[in-house]
Amino acid sequence: MKSKLFNKFFFTISAIIIVSLTVVLAVISFVISNYFSKEKYTLLNENCTSVSRMVVSEINSSNFRRNIYNIIRVQNDVSDADIFICDTNGKIIVCGCDEYLMGDKCIHMAFDIPKDILKNAKNNEFAEIGTLGGLYGENHYLVGNAIIGADKSIYGYAFAATSAQTLKELLYTLRRMSLFYCIFPIIITFFVLYSLTYKFSKPLKSMSEAAKRMSRGDFSRRIPVISDDEIGQLSISFNNMTDSLARLEKMRRNFIGNVSHELRTPMTTIAGFIDGIIDGTIEDDKRDYYLKIVSVEVKRLSRVVESMLNLAELESGHKKINPSKFNISECIVNIILGREQTINGKDINVLGLDTLEAAEIRADYDLIYQVIYNLIDNAVKFTNQGGTISFKLLKTKSNVQFSIRNTGDGISKDGIEHIFERFYKGDKARSKDANSTGIGLFIVKKIIEIHGGKIVADSVENEYTVFKVMLPLDCLATEEKVNGRKQIRNR
Repeated sequence: MKSKLFNKFFFTISAIIIVSLTVVLAVISFVISNYFSKEKYTLLNENCTSVSRMVVSEINSSNFRRNIYNIIRVQNDVSDADIFICDTNGKIIVCGCDEYLMGDKCIHMAFDIPKDILKNAKNNEFAEIGTLGGLYGENHYLVGNAIIGADKSIYGYAFAATSAQTLKELLYTLRRMSLFYCIFPIIITFFVLYSLTYKFSKPLKSMSEAAKRMSRGDFSRRIPVISDDEIGQLSISFNNMTDSLARLEKMRRNFIGNVSHELRTPMTTIAGFIDGIIDGTIEDDKRDYYLKIVSVEVKRLSRVVESMLNLAELESGHKKINPSKFNISECIVNIILGREQTINGKDINVLGLDTLEAAEIRADYDLIYQVIYNLIDNAVKFTNQGGTISFKLLKTKSNVQFSIRNTGDGISKDGIEHIFERFYKGDKARSKDANSTGIGLFIVKKIIEIHGGKIVADSVENEYTVFKVMLPLDCLATEEKVNGRKQIRNR
């Protein structure tokens, strides 16, 4: 069963084609009919005028009727018309019929022209399609003129008639020929229209079916790309969207599994140790030891919950910036000093701190601190034993740029493309990190973006990973510019 869109499109275009052909045929018929009628009226009028002149010239002839009959007879044969004359009372006195010579009896001789027709003919204004008051059994083209003598007196009237059936036959033949010669192009047009409509509607129907599957959580359906036009581009975009949603759904499920594990494991540990303390299973001299473990697990739970809250706040767009001026170089150094014990434990070499120039920016200190802490924390975690972490910072007139580079396993090409996506923990090195929830770098990117900056990552497996950050010197001014552009677009 074809889609409703297919039916609407096909039948609408078909109706337009049929109506258009009908209108064209009607216009052609109207033009031909007008032209044919005009020619007929002109010819009949010329016949009446010619007969009128001959009547005036022969009016006093002794063989008047015979002479006029001969003239009318010739003109009947030449113009294929029925010509006759009548007196001022409408009585037909001469016609061109064969029966006229046979005792002067014919259909015309027994008929009187109606007075209203004579009145119109008197002013040479009688020209119509009709039966001349019942003289003819079918419609004829009719023209009537007054016969006016030299003294301006009316001697009678001359009438000329020819059958209107000729026009009907002509129009019938025209329509039949038009249909005959148009039927094959019309059939071909409908086949082409059917094919094009099916071609256009098939991808849309497939998208509709795929969308229904997606609403049920099935992201396996893809739309075949069969053209490079707008429909093809739409198919490509739909497939890309489906890929993104499928990847997002996979990461969401993995994230839920990870978070569930992150929550369940410490909660089970905490509950077990507390129950052991309460029921006396754990001896008094070991309580402090196990309470420290409980404290570590509680802090771990706190980190998970805090990450989730930060993510929700950033994605809602309600996160407010509290700008203040501070030296970003000092912030980097202070965080490194706070991780000094871990750095020394892994024998990591830190390079570039002594060459960092002072770079004062106006931003939210707590948020930027969170960004730098997260990047340095990752660098420390994933730097190999005895490896190196190096820093670079460059200040320009409008922004400050800094990079954090660490040696180690690095990140795969596929991983580097998704490293800033939420819930992403696809990289094998990061998946081994027990404290990772997969949203740290996503939060980092969001914080940098709301400050009007950007972050990029680069890595070579088994060699290094580097994160480069660019921040405006005044994030508040940048935010006002962005909001101003949004307001202008909304207007």
